[in-house]
Amino acid sequence: MRPDKISLSVSIVTYKTDPALLEAALLCSTSGALSAQVYVVDNSPDDSLRKTAEAHGAIYLFPGSNLGFGRGHNLALTQIGSSSNYHLLLNSDISFEPSVLEELCAFMDLNPAIGWVMPNVLYPDGSRQELCKRLPTPWDLFNRRFLRWPGASFSTAARDKFKCRDIDLSKIRKIPNLSGCFALVRTNVIQAIGGFDERFFLYLEDTDLVRRVGQVAHTIFYPHVDVYHVRGRGSYSNLKLLGHHVRSAIQYFCKWGWWIDNERTRSNRSVAFDECNFTSASLLPK
Repeated sequence: MRPDKISLSVSIVTYKTDPALLEAALLCSTSGALSAQVYVVDNSPDDSLRKTAEAHGAIYLFPGSNLGFGRGHNLALTQIGSSSNYHLLLNSDISFEPSVLEELCAFMDLNPAIGWVMPNVLYPDGSRQELCKRLPTPWDLFNRRFLRWPGASFSTAARDKFKCRDIDLSKIRKIPNLSGCFALVRTNVIQAIGGFDERFFLYLEDTDLVRRVGQVAHTIFYPHVDVYHVRGRGSYSNLKLLGHHVRSAIQYFCKWGWWIDNERTRSNRSVAFDECNFTSASLLPK
């Protein structure tokens, strides 16, 4: 049977966010049967989101400057301590049915070796976002960002493999590189590894984090529930954000290795063969 109550915390990092989007994310996080404490870390230049956050029972943290994505979540994690079993890293432009959190928490409760789980993430029109990936090489990121012209079959094949298009994603799979837009993690695991690496201001911070979680626990794609993500892809249209993206990529490869990265090689090779036998919460009685 599902546990009656699982202690859950949620952190949402915002920057000049539309109050309506934040309100929707807060309603999704707090309307279900689980007792969730939500933290909103507002990196905006003013605290205009305070009323929206506090109206929905969230703890509003206003640092007064833009801390960046990872450092913002870390600020919330310092407030939580050991008060939660599970912690949700949530973008403000995500919406979902409250039952999603119940099923994901039940799934993790049934499978204690799992440290991170990501559900099926959809665009608002219902099409799937390709957020299951292998760990990146420098070529993967350059190819994905700059080599997208029609007929470039050599780059398309590499991009398909990087995005796990060769994998049956209708099943629960162990994936080494999952998005941080909606990531349910064990609180003690993320705290034990020190949270986000704050050297990453924006971009690649979730790739670095899920990789470090994967060193101590399983990182899992769970396709049986859906969430909806607006997803702006700002670095494709904003030169400043592109600069952040390039800088974070350089930091990532300087940390983990550019062309020689044996852990990346092992993880990426195993993706196609990692058939998971975890108990699915979707099979539990409702």
